[in-house]
Amino acid sequence: MENTGINTKFRFDHNRKVRNFMCGIIGYTGNKQVKDIVLDALTLLEYRGYDSAGMAVSVPEKPTKIIKCAGRVTDLRKLCESNEIEGTCGIGHTRWATHGGVSDENAHPHKSGKITVIHNGIIENYSELTRKYDLQDKLRSQTDTEVVAAVLAHHFTGDPFMAIVKTVSEIKGTFSLGILFEDNPDTIYAVRNVSPIVAAFCDTGALLASDVTALCKYTKEYFVLPELHVAELKPHKITVYDLNGKEVAPEYITMDWDVTQSEKNGYPFFMEKEIMEQPEAIRKTIMPRIRNNLPSFEADGIPDSLFTESKRICVVACGTAMHSGLVGKSLIQSMINIHVDVVLASEFMYTNPVIDEDTLVIAVSQSGETIDTLEALKFARKKGAKRLAIVNVKGSTITRECEQVIYTYAGPEIAVASTKAYTTQLAAFYLIACRMAYLKGTFDEEKAESFMRELQKVPAMMEKVLDRRDIIHKIARKLVNARDLFMIGRGLDYSTLLEGSLKLKEVSYIHSEAYASGELKHGTIALITEETPVIALVTQACIVLKEVSNIREVQARGARVFLLIKEEYASSVTDKFEESFTLPDMEDDFMVMPASVALQLIAYYVSLDKGLDVDKPRNLAKVVTVE
Repeated sequence: MENTGINTKFRFDHNRKVRNFMCGIIGYTGNKQVKDIVLDALTLLEYRGYDSAGMAVSVPEKPTKIIKCAGRVTDLRKLCESNEIEGTCGIGHTRWATHGGVSDENAHPHKSGKITVIHNGIIENYSELTRKYDLQDKLRSQTDTEVVAAVLAHHFTGDPFMAIVKTVSEIKGTFSLGILFEDNPDTIYAVRNVSPIVAAFCDTGALLASDVTALCKYTKEYFVLPELHVAELKPHKITVYDLNGKEVAPEYITMDWDVTQSEKNGYPFFMEKEIMEQPEAIRKTIMPRIRNNLPSFEADGIPDSLFTESKRICVVACGTAMHSGLVGKSLIQSMINIHVDVVLASEFMYTNPVIDEDTLVIAVSQSGETIDTLEALKFARKKGAKRLAIVNVKGSTITRECEQVIYTYAGPEIAVASTKAYTTQLAAFYLIACRMAYLKGTFDEEKAESFMRELQKVPAMMEKVLDRRDIIHKIARKLVNARDLFMIGRGLDYSTLLEGSLKLKEVSYIHSEAYASGELKHGTIALITEETPVIALVTQACIVLKEVSNIREVQARGARVFLLIKEEYASSVTDKFEESFTLPDMEDDFMVMPASVALQLIAYYVSLDKGLDVDKPRNLAKVVTVE
């Protein structure tokens, strides 16, 4: 590949305001028929977007065949059954709408001339490019993606690589692109900026995808396409080039997921399966990090100096990951007496955060691709802060931005609502808190060993909750018709309820809010009316009596109270409740774990009994994020 002579270094300002949404991308070229490979992969990737779906198949000496439609992958599969689709090279896409509404025309792939494109991300200057190349009357969709296809077609004079380089030098935004050129019917090209693309060989050919979930059926070895590099996939060869045409050797990663982890295995929904997988996910996350009965990050290559030299901590995360950070903050501050901030990654750079070389910034993300969190890390690096990631996906972008990484071994999480990723993030924070306490001398060896023994009990305590899920289902049945629901608790219970409330909102569409119980009298108790359902969580010894008093306050106003209480404290509460569930006894600091499982089950069963699509809540996908 010859040097392009095009200077692209200045084109991408990573400090700009960017927006990125998840879509599912798959590509295959080899000796097998591509149709079923693409459809099966899109089914696995549908958690990344399910407004519309489509595929394009290369056919030698014929125009590329495109089949697409608004709706789910099942709708695309039915459409494919009525079309004759023959070919061994193709690309597919499942969309979460950004530019343009949900329609057949806006579904990917998009074609211009001899070029067909699928796209994850947002092209910020699509209007400028539309005017520059006079595309107004030529575009058939409302998407920024079709503009990219048209610009590629404009630059294509026979050399696909040159067309891609010239186009990439013009577009601004975040993107991962899968591209077919009719003149190269057995080849798929890919390029990305921030938005992820992974690629791999299998026994029958070469694949690319938006994440490894789509690849684990075919191979255990994959690589992450470097940013602003072009991958050329042929049936028996994958070549990667930088934008100057220099060949680059990809760094392969070994997948530690079992193919069955991305299948339902008899469960009606992935969310239930993933809730049930939590005890084993916790074991996989904590056990390799316990040596001589003490927490150890030696196998992760994390030096103790990362913790001993940090005078303060700042956790940056979004949504569920941020809630895990709130629990981590409570643990670390109480155990070590060190200041911890938890900041929404989307707000981080706009709050003038006080961070310096003495600050440890902990970034938490299931996917490792959360763009708000990534941008926060880049800001932290400029300020000289130390950076640690808690991530579930090897080789993800955030892991390459951090000096150190703790992987949570949750395996693939397919349901949009996060469950096992959350609790394994919690497990990581328990390990960090104990290691820091031991290193800084607030825990002696005996106390640290006792803490770790309790942490090792967590999977068994989760299993006790799961074994009694029929009782939780009974509670959920009484919440199905609620329009509004409130959750109350104090301290760690309040942090736990923030996540429980989010889960219920996500999958049941019930308006749910978590409140610190002590704040009820300062305004929020005005929302309590006759028959309002209230879930109260009571697991902390220091506030049992105060919490019971708050429960009585809402009961006095007609609320129906559903009590989740640590078994040890249940006998001391003689009040009557709509329903109650006793949580297995652990030390108070660890009650977050069994309580979280109970709250996840409530959300799941409410959604199930309402007849909703639990794994694919309306308006949501497993989103990288909006920045």
